Amino acid sequence: MSETVHTQRHDRVLVVQIDREAKRNAIDPSVTAGIGAALDELEDDPELWVGILTGTTACFSAGTDMRAGMSETERGGQYGVIKRVRSKPLIAAVEGPAFGGGMEVVLACDLVVASTTAQFGLPEVKRSLVPTCAGMFRAPDALPRNVAHQLLLTGDPIDAARAERLGFVNQVTEPGGALDGALTLAQRICVNGPVAVRETMTFLNGRRADGEARGWELTAVAEQVIYTADDTREGVSAFFEKRPPRWTGR
Repeated sequence: MSETVHTQRHDRVLVVQIDREAKRNAIDPSVTAGIGAALDELEDDPELWVGILTGTTACFSAGTDMRAGMSETERGGQYGVIKRVRSKPLIAAVEGPAFGGGMEVVLACDLVVASTTAQFGLPEVKRSLVPTCAGMFRAPDALPRNVAHQLLLTGDPIDAARAERLGFVNQVTEPGGALDGALTLAQRICVNGPVAVRETMTFLNGRRADGEARGWELTAVAEQVIYTADDTREGVSAFFEKRPPRWTGR
């Protein structure tokens, strides 16, 4: 297991925690490997029925560590979770920011419990980037269309209260209470028949598979354009130099 990802069992529930708070839980190859290994354990162990993915009390995740770059696992894809085929429910327990790749990790989960400190955003456009880990098509599926457009086109976040009103967050808790809330929700799932839960998950995943395949195709097209643009290099340079970007539109 990665030093930056910890796991803990609560009866039938596996809690997976990203613990890289000094870097705002930014996801590097170590975190990706840790998430991937933990979710492999969840899927492969018949004694585990539900998973919870969380960060620290200050931050869920600020997304990709831009110095380390993106990484994948064989079974989980990006961040160890984005392309994972799962038969067991995964709950996101969110405190603080879930930005960029962090938001895409939340979008890969099935249920969301968030404290009042939580914020959800896809700020890639502010650096002349686009979400490449399913955010461009999962956000419009999980949120009302115009709200998803706002997240994608402005890069500005929404808070937990608004996310709950919009149906994206299942439950809002007091600060520090997201994990306990997620554990309670997980136990509500665990009292049900595990075979029925697995079959429900298989159905839900199969139902969205065709649309996601097209989403990945269109994301690849956008990614190719972005990664050859002058503005992308400028946006990344401005990020590291901590200055406003100077856009040229090229």
